[in-house]
Amino acid sequence: MKKIILLIIEDEAAIRDMIRFSLPRELKLIDAEDVIKAKKHLENQIPDLILLDWMLPGTSGIEFIEWIKKQVDFQDIPIIMLTAKAEEENKVKGLMTGADDYITKPFSPDELTARIKTVLRRGPLVSPSQEIKYQNIVINTIKHQITINKKLLILSPIEYKMLYFFMKHPNKTYTRDQLITYIWGRNIYLNDRTVDVHIRRLRNKLKKYNYNHLIKTIRGTGYQFST
Repeated sequence: MKKIILLIIEDEAAIRDMIRFSLPRELKLIDAEDVIKAKKHLENQIPDLILLDWMLPGTSGIEFIEWIKKQVDFQDIPIIMLTAKAEEENKVKGLMTGADDYITKPFSPDELTARIKTVLRRGPLVSPSQEIKYQNIVINTIKHQITINKKLLILSPIEYKMLYFFMKHPNKTYTRDQLITYIWGRNIYLNDRTVDVHIRRLRNKLKKYNYNHLIKTIRGTGYQFST
């Protein structure tokens, strides 16, 4: 089973070290002491969850959440805020800005681990707020239906999630591991062939409408919805 990757953004080295040494083995930690370094990590690897300090040098944790929620590639990553701000109004502000949970310092390793596992069990969040369109392909995210040329396209639940994900993130290349995380969920073990089989089935259903070419194989990397 692949390890769950956590990105911790915390400027206090002692807290980063405490978290690193206390996390269960199935959790892998990468860390950054400020937002600039955190963004560099995100360019190389998309984590399963972010642990975010409120008070950071330069850009605050709240400002980072506001930024990440505008980034198509990162907006669905769950975030737990770590902060000494225990007042209720600060908790509300953090949650309303987009944090998934909030834990005040000092905290025990057991409490943090429990909160991490609880947030991860919720799975990736999808907000069905509007239609997604490309040419004559239309996804109704409220009814969970896809039409092409106004004709209903019959897909399995996984095929629907796959096409939804690709159309929401066009012209971006994703590895098979990333597709497994975003489509099947975190902490799920599947081999690469499972992804390939579902890609092939989805392409076959799109072929009738001459849209199968949109899902491109990027040799040595993964797949891309190319517009």
